[in-house]
Amino acid sequence: MVKRSFWAWGHESDEPTAEQMKSAAEELSKRYKVDLTPVTPPTPSSLSLRKPRVTPPSSLADICVSDDHDRAVHTYGRNFRDRIRAFRSDFPNPPDVVARPRNEQEVEAVLEWCSSSGYAAIPFGGGSSTVAGFEPPDGYDGIVTIDMEGLNQVLEIDDVSRSARIQGGIYGPALEDQLRPHGFTLRHYPQSFEFSTLGGWIATRSGGHYATNQTHIDDLVESVRMVTPSGLWESRRLPGSGAGPSPDRLAIGSEGILGIITEAWMRIQARPVFRASAGVTFPTFAAGAEAARRIVQTKLWPANCRLLDPVEAAAAAGMDGTKALLVLGFESAEVPQGEFIRHAVNIAREADGAIDDAVVRISDGSSREVSGGSDRGTGRQGSVGAWRNSFLNAPYMKNHQAGLGLVTETMETAITWDRWPAMDQMVRSALQDALDRVCGGGSVSCRFTHVYTDGPAPYFTFEGMGRLGAELEMYAEIKQAASDAIMAAGGTITHHHAVGRLHRPWYDQQRPELFAQALKAVKRTLDPNGVLNPGLLIDA
Repeated sequence: MVKRSFWAWGHESDEPTAEQMKSAAEELSKRYKVDLTPVTPPTPSSLSLRKPRVTPPSSLADICVSDDHDRAVHTYGRNFRDRIRAFRSDFPNPPDVVARPRNEQEVEAVLEWCSSSGYAAIPFGGGSSTVAGFEPPDGYDGIVTIDMEGLNQVLEIDDVSRSARIQGGIYGPALEDQLRPHGFTLRHYPQSFEFSTLGGWIATRSGGHYATNQTHIDDLVESVRMVTPSGLWESRRLPGSGAGPSPDRLAIGSEGILGIITEAWMRIQARPVFRASAGVTFPTFAAGAEAARRIVQTKLWPANCRLLDPVEAAAAAGMDGTKALLVLGFESAEVPQGEFIRHAVNIAREADGAIDDAVVRISDGSSREVSGGSDRGTGRQGSVGAWRNSFLNAPYMKNHQAGLGLVTETMETAITWDRWPAMDQMVRSALQDALDRVCGGGSVSCRFTHVYTDGPAPYFTFEGMGRLGAELEMYAEIKQAASDAIMAAGGTITHHHAVGRLHRPWYDQQRPELFAQALKAVKRTLDPNGVLNPGLLIDA
């Protein structure tokens, strides 16, 4: 049986070897001019969790477990703070029971048990939250994590309307595997795709593959069905409706406080055949941002329009650190994409861009690939290919750096184009000042993951060498400074990572107070005993 790692990204087989940990220590020692001693990662034998305080009823016993490893896996997500605590085998408040219902009726039964007993009920998708979205709350005599991995099927496909009824516990790869034989795809690929579920994407308003147009899971939801302590919630399946506030919009982004998503009808599409891509370099990040703005406002809708500043371009795309890189990509099942990529490239050139390696790659789905107008069967190469590989491998590479004192994290937001330059300056300055104060220096970088006609969604990354044993306090101070700057600049505290427990203080500033009161009223109706994911979005 393949087991998830209780501290690293991925499975136990993905945990770094001693040699990899040694190499990471040597690389960081050289980068920060410090002496670092390679560390030994924890093993399951190091776990010693609090004894379970509750016992499931006999009717649920065969779907419940309480072993230390399972409970540890279901305690933390995978942000910096989570990794450090798990690496230290620090699990002061694990769930008492992990339930794995196999159908909707068992979901209802587990919720009934929790609600009637006053136990906190924590919905769990893939465990990849970076905002403490399923971390057990304090103050409860019993905590039950409800892992939805057993509800993992594509139940029905409507190939006329191009939609599918899919269970909420299905992981990204399994979802695509089940759609592929029918010629369809959901085409939603968050970086956590391998370790996240459809229900989790909906509950957290996930951002996926597309950098423009249909960027969020919101755009793909046709209807939602969820189990609440007060009964079933299911919206009518429609392409659109003007009948009052949308029930789906209340379920999307609810982060498990209102119900557990068991099914959803999702808008699917034919699998892409035609593709085109290019890497465009710019002398400055600001010039690249101007190109991205012009491209998205023409409504060409590239599938990929991701901008990396010079630091990001050097680290992720193998460039020399003097230029920004705009990664462009187009795709379609029906329409050749050559003209679209050429239009986008021309717009980028007008904004002072230069084509990386003088190559535009265009594919018609066959083995033949056209590059710059001539035959060239080369596949993914150059800076664009390097970026893609780095993007996919990034979460695994962080495993190698655990326990060495490095303090690093990414923070995503969104802002309108008119306020973007000021935000960039404010957040970079706040991060650099905090790094200088807390770590004695460090690096700050930025990239756009998504762009809209009215603004970008930037990712800020910070990194500095901390002190062993003090990483969490140092991280908290840097995170606070950057989050305060984001809010002061007028941005959102999260674009697609959700609120969770980590972002709650700034979410309280962002959302209207009357909306909070309205959300509390909805929660009282659906979850009268307040057991579902207490403390997220609103006070329990």
